[in-house]
Amino acid sequence: MSTEPLLRLTGLTKQYPGVTALNDLTLELPPGRIGLVGANGAGKSTMFRILLGLAHPTAGKVEVCGIDVARDPIGVRSRLGYMPEHDCLPLDQSAADVVSTFGELSGLPPRAARQRASDILDLVGLDEARFRLIGGFSTGMRQRAKLAQALVGDPVLVLLDEPTAGLDPIGREEMLNLVDRLGTFGISVLMATHLLDDVQAVCDHVVMIDGGTLVVSGETNSLLERTGVVTIDVGRHTDDLVAALAQRGVSAIAVDGMVEATVEGDAQMDLLRDVVAELELPLFRLSTRLTSLDEAFVRRSEELA
Repeated sequence: MSTEPLLRLTGLTKQYPGVTALNDLTLELPPGRIGLVGANGAGKSTMFRILLGLAHPTAGKVEVCGIDVARDPIGVRSRLGYMPEHDCLPLDQSAADVVSTFGELSGLPPRAARQRASDILDLVGLDEARFRLIGGFSTGMRQRAKLAQALVGDPVLVLLDEPTAGLDPIGREEMLNLVDRLGTFGISVLMATHLLDDVQAVCDHVVMIDGGTLVVSGETNSLLERTGVVTIDVGRHTDDLVAALAQRGVSAIAVDGMVEATVEGDAQMDLLRDVVAELELPLFRLSTRLTSLDEAFVRRSEELA
């Protein structure tokens, strides 16, 4: 099995007059679902343009699946699918026509492209709407159509630029479920977003950039450190537990019908358990809290400042 990284960036820098969009990025990314996180203007779209060969770096080197983008941009693009952030599909054509056309552009014969388009539109939940004009689609349906055209060429890696932008909560969840499923088809994902919750939900690996500078890159789980906050659900007895813990020197507050206690070490965890038992309270839940990616991003950004 090849150990070749999916993406390798070496000293990647992109400068515009008066602006450094990307600043000396060096990292290797494995196959899988990768979240590219940063605020608007952080350099995410610039990185996508460079990966697609639509922009050239000021300095550094980019390899996709072991191929140097500068030397063989066509070879790289043949392995990529791209879902832009903004509307880009012709509104006066059906989803089936548009997606099959992209299939032909990727090298499929017309009949195979039509069949492939039908399969992909079924995958993204547009099978029954495939002959409708895209101009009559809702925002969620247009996002699905953009995803379908990105997938029809059977890419190794698909670049998703803000795939949940403009979606309501249900549409957002459905899109994230689709992204999550792509791994089962052997397709890797690089998802650019400023929504860290989306990355935390579906991505195996996270790359955080701020002002074009790398903040941190690593496995999602490795960035979610456990805090010293423990959540305890004892039903209607929150006030009793808060008072008893305070008497023993443990800081605790009632939040949304549960108790959040700040503990330090196993000894205080044992004390917390003993207090619940002494008060003969029902214990419905006891769990430690993980930091969110938002907290990890803020903390690492402050360390770099």
